[in-house]
Order: sequence, then structure tokens, then C-alpha cells
Amino acid sequence: MLLSPLLRAGCALPALCLALPALAQTPDDAADQAYHDNRADIIVTAIIPRRQGDILSGTSVVTGEELTRNMRSTIGETLARQPGVSATSFGPNASRPILRGFQGERVRILTDGIGSFDVSNTSVDHAVAINPLTADRIEVLRGPAALLYGSSAIGGVVNVIDSRIPRRVPDEPVHIDAITTYGSAANERTGSGEVEVPLGDKLVFHFDGSYSKSGDLDTGNYILTPALRAQAAASGDADIASLATLRGKLPNSAAETWEVSGGAALITDGGNLGFSVTHSDNLYGVPVRYAVEPGGEAEKVRLHMKQDRADMRAEVPVNGGFLESIRFRAGFADYQHQEIEDTGDVGTTFYNQSMESRLELIQANRGGWDGAIGGQFFTRKFHVEGEEKFLPRNETTQLGLFTLQSIDLGKTRVEVGGRYEHTDVSADADATLFNPAYDRRFDTISGSIGASREIVPGWRAGLNLSRTERAPSAEELFARGNHAGTQAFELGNPDFAKEKSWGVEATLRGQGPGYTLALSAYHNWFDGYIYDVQVADDACMAVNGGEDLEFPCYQYNQAKARYLGFEAEATVKLAQVGGYAINLDGVADYVRATVTDSGPAPRIPPMRLLGGLEAQGDRLSLRGEVEHSFAQDRIAATETETGGFTLVNASLAWKPIKGNDRTTIMLSANNIFDVEARRHASFLKDYAPLAGRDIRITARLSI
Repeated sequence: MLLSPLLRAGCALPALCLALPALAQTPDDAADQAYHDNRADIIVTAIIPRRQGDILSGTSVVTGEELTRNMRSTIGETLARQPGVSATSFGPNASRPILRGFQGERVRILTDGIGSFDVSNTSVDHAVAINPLTADRIEVLRGPAALLYGSSAIGGVVNVIDSRIPRRVPDEPVHIDAITTYGSAANERTGSGEVEVPLGDKLVFHFDGSYSKSGDLDTGNYILTPALRAQAAASGDADIASLATLRGKLPNSAAETWEVSGGAALITDGGNLGFSVTHSDNLYGVPVRYAVEPGGEAEKVRLHMKQDRADMRAEVPVNGGFLESIRFRAGFADYQHQEIEDTGDVGTTFYNQSMESRLELIQANRGGWDGAIGGQFFTRKFHVEGEEKFLPRNETTQLGLFTLQSIDLGKTRVEVGGRYEHTDVSADADATLFNPAYDRRFDTISGSIGASREIVPGWRAGLNLSRTERAPSAEELFARGNHAGTQAFELGNPDFAKEKSWGVEATLRGQGPGYTLALSAYHNWFDGYIYDVQVADDACMAVNGGEDLEFPCYQYNQAKARYLGFEAEATVKLAQVGGYAINLDGVADYVRATVTDSGPAPRIPPMRLLGGLEAQGDRLSLRGEVEHSFAQDRIAATETETGGFTLVNASLAWKPIKGNDRTTIMLSANNIFDVEARRHASFLKDYAPLAGRDIRITARLSI
């Protein structure tokens, strides 16, 4: 049943039918190697594979030992130490990446270039349906380069690249990759393994599975902030007063997750064609948002998420005068999750069916000019059933056309990109939500132009200008109901116009003997910026049949807004001591966001500094690092301030098999001094601190 929608996705881009016969053509070995090159500095998410230093916006690649060291159960926490990246941190089980202060609709989370097909953009308590344990590498594109994956990706793109659809024929009769982890903070036990079996020299089968179980997270400190503890202690209610001393384990934060997948690929001299099918199951608790006022109710909810997914990928070398290769990617998923109350009853169920396909025509390099032209089709059918239904049944369909053109003039490289997107967002009439039927259609045009120049050998400076347009999402248009995840009665506006913005980004990258440096500074001006703000309850009661509200009224509005900030990343080799290189590295990032006539945008991460010192050898590496997050006192009217914190971490990595860099045993200690830490970007920061001291041992095997 999963394959039928996937085939329909293929038919949505008829050019695939022209591409498949070309499987018999002669390959371009150099181009194929470039696309599949697994070196850390090659960014395949850039459509035209580029070295990291040649991309005109901020990028990060997490792979190898760094990925093993930072691996967590969520994508958000796995990437939280990258420049310009924070996380929503809605407890340890639902944490989505935040890029340059943008989250939700303005960040796309992809797996091998295709969406995650979940509802994590709808609410921060919904987990991303991508398992970091299966990742070979994770690429982060920040800024206008991400617009080739959708007009909503103004903040950036996170692309998790795995091998579920094999890209190569293993040299071994059986290739095995496995990873297992134990983490003390949540008694976390995780195991994942994958097997690739070649059948002849062209056909490869892939199987993988993973299982993870964790208990309640140990924070090492008080659960509530000092302000909430003082409020609880002053209460005459004994149960509420007891919350002032609540510390240690974070209640209702345990989880159990498992996943299985199978795939196959035909890899020939004329191209490759493959598919995979995956089933995911994730049962996790949402930390309790305690009521410190008499009469308040603290909900203890668990979410049970299930997803069945099918994916397909094809690539054909053309070797023509204009085209070098044709790539096609498609995916379909049937998703649902149930929100289970502490009585065991299912309160609310979310259903989502999504399908996405991409066709990319990669141009041949002619005299320094190369590029790509493509099309993208996406459809989403989404509805909510139950007592906390806050959206009517809705459907979103998008058709996008995009291009990226690049000219290499020697020391100067010029790039121009453009995207046209037609979006149709419709909602059914719903008497329970007092919602009439709607059908909104938007045509958006986005583009960017930029250039970089080698100013001295090894150093490049770049400047990029972008103009973007984004269609409002179904949630921003049609929400009109209680939403427990955000503790708000959410009220959308079906009359919203497009969100438009101008952006400029400057980059400077350099490297030399024993050092690297990357700097990015950006500024975005929004017109029609969509955000939510607390208003008088009357506005929500008017669309709620005049009934009293369970939560405060938050209404989506449009206004002008500005985002500006910077990211910096540097490494330097301090010394060579015997067989060990002594390296120092550092990261700094900052973002400032303001909504005109409203003040600071909500949930913006504060400035952060991270530094690491590492002794790196061929078989053994020792690393220590310090991360300082500054206090955030520039807050929206309905927020509370967040204190700063400093985390100290250390790790020891050993590669027991000489010549096998992918087999590693790692011991790490995180938050060694058991510091109380809260991320300002989290809705739950006042109720759910980050993990306390966490001793982790991870073993990764690749044979």
C-alpha cells in the first residue's frame, strides 16, 4: 500500500519516465564520485556538490567522531552545539533544531533531501520522525542556500543523510554497521544496527533496526525555576507547596522507541535506482507543566507516534552537452500519534499523510558555468480528532520550480538562484470549531544573488542578497482551539497575506597551515512576518461560541520584523606532541530579533560561546570543552528571563582496529559539574531543565 502513493509521486513529475531508460547510458565517473563523496567538506545538500568553503552561506557538517560524540535521541539535541543552532528542548524526547532563531515553519527537516512527514512543525511537543541513530552524516544549511528546498526554509535546512537506499556496492560479502549507547542521566539504553548485502556486483539489499529505552531524565537540580518555587512555597495548598522542593528526576520524561527498515538499490554503470520502506514507533512522555496556583491542572501526557514510510531515489548520468545527470527523489508517509492522558485514555489523535517528490536536472560544467534546474511537488493531508482538536481537517499542496546557476571566473564565483512556488491551502467546514470552509492560494517568488572572491590564497569573502516569499501554513491560517502543547488557545487568521523578506549575508572563510576560520553575519527584514501574541480572551471567545477558555488566547498576527546576527567557527593546531595533534576550536553565535510595534520576538536563543581543546591521535583522542550560554533578558511581554549557564564536558575516543576509523569506543562526561541549565527557546524552560551530569559510553562498529 505504501508503494502506490510513491508511484503516484513519480507520476507527478513525468520527466522521471524520460530519465529511467537512461540507466543504460555511460556514466560520468568524476561526477558520480563528486556526488557520493563522503568527505566532510563536500556538501551534497547544496544540489551541486560543493566544498564547504565555496558555499555562500553558513554551513555545518556533522559526521564521524563528532557525530558519535554528540549523538542523542533527537535531532535537535544532536545538533545543538553547531554554530547558529539551538533546540526547542521540550523535554528530552521532543527537540527540534532552531536555526538562527527560526523554528517551526521556517526550518525544514529532511532525510536525504525529502521531508520528515511528521507534525513536529505543528507543536513543540511533537517529535521529529527522523532517527539520528541511522545517520551517516548530518548537513545544516543556514540562509538563502536552503530556499532550493522550499520557500518556508528561510531559517535553513537540516538534512540527515543515511544509507537506507544504498549508494554503493560493498566490497565485503556482508557489510555491518552498529552503534550502542548507555547514558546515565536517563538510564538510556540504545542499540542500532544495519546490514548491507550485495547480490552480484550491481544489486544491494539493506536492512536496519534500532531500539532505545530511557527512564525519567535526571536533571541534578530543582525542576522549577526560583520564581516558580517561591510562588509554590507561598501557596497555602500543601500539594502545591511541595513543588518548591521538587528536584532530580524530571517526571514523565521516559521514552521507548523502535524502528525497522529495509531497502534495495540497483547500482550499474548507467546509474542507480533504489527504494526503502520504514516503520517507526515512539512512545514518550511530555514533562509536566505544574500548576502553582490553586485550581490549576497539571497534565501528564504521553505521546504514541507511529509512521509508515516509503522512499525512492534514482540517478542517471547523461553526459550530454547541457546535462550531466538527472536525479529523482520521492517519499510518502502515513503518520499518526495519540496523546494519552494519565488515565490511559486517548485524548487527541493527529493524522497526517504526506508525499513529496523532487526532480533535479544537473547541468554539465561548460567553461566554468554549471547549475541545476528542478521541480518539487508536495502534498499534505492533516487532521486532528479528540478533545483538544484545534484545527479543522486541512490539505496543503505545493508545486515548486527552482534553479541555481553558478559561474566560476577564477578568483570570483557568482551564483544566482530562484524559486517559484504555487501553494493551495484548504480547510473543511467544521461546526465544532465554528470554522467555515476555506481555500487559499498563493504564488510566491524567491531569489538570491551572491558572489565570493578569493582575497588572498586560502581566504574567500562572500556577499549574498536574497528576496523571499512564504505562504502561510494551515496552522497559521486556520487554528482556532485549545492546544495543550503550547498551553494556548490558538487563533489563526485565514485572511493572511504572504510573508515577505529581504536578506543580506556576508561570509569570510580562510584556512592555512594548522588553522581554519569561518564567519557569517546576516540581517533579514520581514514584511508580513507571522507570529503569535497573547491578546484579550474576548478575541478567542468570539470564535469559541462565547465559552470560557481553558488556556490564554494567543492570536497569530502579521507585522514588520528584523532578525540579525552572526556565527563564528575556528580551529587552530597549537602543537604536535609525539603522535598527537593538540587542537583548539571555538564557536560563537548571536541573534537579535524584533517585531515592529511589539518588541523582542519570543524564544530567541541568547549569545553563546563554546570552546574545545583536543589531543587527537590516530587511535586515541581526548577532548574537553566548555559551553557558556549567556542570560537572556531581552524578552517578549509574555516571557520570563532565562539565566546563563556554563557546561563542562569531556570525552575519550579509542579506535581499537588499526585502519578502521569508523569503529570507535567513546567514553564521555557531559555537564560534569551538574549545572542547572535551561534553554530560553524552550516553551518548557521554567518546568524542564536540561540533563544534569550524564556519563555516556558509546561503541560504534563498522566492518
